[in-house]
Amino acid sequence: MGRLLRHNAVTLLCDGAEFFPALLACIHAAQRQIHLETYIFRIDATGQRIAQALMAAAGRGVEVNLLLDGFGSASFPADWQARLRHAGVHLQFFRPEVMRWWPRRSRLRRLHRKLAVIDAHTAFVGGINLHDDRDNAGPNDAPRYDYAVRVCGPVVADIYHTMRQLWLRTTHGPLARLLPGANSELHPDTRPAGTYSARLVVRDNTRHRLSIEQSYLRQIHRAQQEILIANAYFLPGLRMRHALCDAARRGVKVKILLQGKVDHAILHYATRMLYQDFLNSGIELYEYQAGYMHAKVAVIDRHWAMVGSSNIDPFSLLLAREANLQIKHPDFAKPLRRHMLDKLERHSRQVDRQRLAQAPLPQRALVWLCYGLVRAGINISGYGGGYYQE
Repeated sequence: MGRLLRHNAVTLLCDGAEFFPALLACIHAAQRQIHLETYIFRIDATGQRIAQALMAAAGRGVEVNLLLDGFGSASFPADWQARLRHAGVHLQFFRPEVMRWWPRRSRLRRLHRKLAVIDAHTAFVGGINLHDDRDNAGPNDAPRYDYAVRVCGPVVADIYHTMRQLWLRTTHGPLARLLPGANSELHPDTRPAGTYSARLVVRDNTRHRLSIEQSYLRQIHRAQQEILIANAYFLPGLRMRHALCDAARRGVKVKILLQGKVDHAILHYATRMLYQDFLNSGIELYEYQAGYMHAKVAVIDRHWAMVGSSNIDPFSLLLAREANLQIKHPDFAKPLRRHMLDKLERHSRQVDRQRLAQAPLPQRALVWLCYGLVRAGINISGYGGGYYQE
């Protein structure tokens, strides 16, 4: 979205075990204003703690603005909506599902960002939705594998203004800033807070349609030593596929960690259509086995990192509103890389080229079918263009 800003403090938060306590601590400490937006908010044990913290904040006079996606959070209970609003929380839904079965292309444009800003001072960016990270785990599964970051410093201003702008557009329409009383905007704290350079990278359907993909592509083209990607839903378009394969061919070590458990079946099997080309180029592929994976992160050449909500698939890169934080500093990249490699080496299975080539015909047919369905869906939606054209 903006330029790379220096002097930020960025703390890596691994999984819900680190993210939810950090978020709750900031909500409990809030004094003036909370902006929180997410794709999915479920009222399970974790969701109830967050909802109760938001209501308590509103009760002590904090302005609490909660923006949920109208599809991802369509099942958010009506009684909890009433409780939140009665407590003083300003709750809105982005593109609510009024006519669920009516075929409209605009329904595909979802709010997939996971962002929070407290008192225009501390921000959270990542991929973690607001619900328990064991909600669909088996008895022997690890909690859902995911990441977020806590941020203080100059880049918080970009995060705050991005959230504030969408909140005002959702609640008051495109002329929101012209309405008296609509703008209770705070002045973000932009004082130096640390040593990391960081940049907010968003995707929307106006000015920033390609920003996240272009940010990845620039760094992949520059890579000299290593590209490490963990992405739960991975079905890149032609440009990114070529960039990754070209990097591997010129000697860059490319490792990609993917979802091993079947979550969204069509996308899961469609992704396997790309396996052979990647393996033939020298890319190493791994499938996470310990539980469900929801991570969307990357580390390149041990100094550049990306953490956020955006998958590398058609939904995230062509349709949804997304938000990632790009961090440029080896001291941040090092622990993220170490954590990713631990998941890759100890909790994943490497994809074997020979076994892949010997897959039975029904399995290969399923892969072809699912890949064809994804491509057909993109073409029908009218948003894909030549994204997957060979």
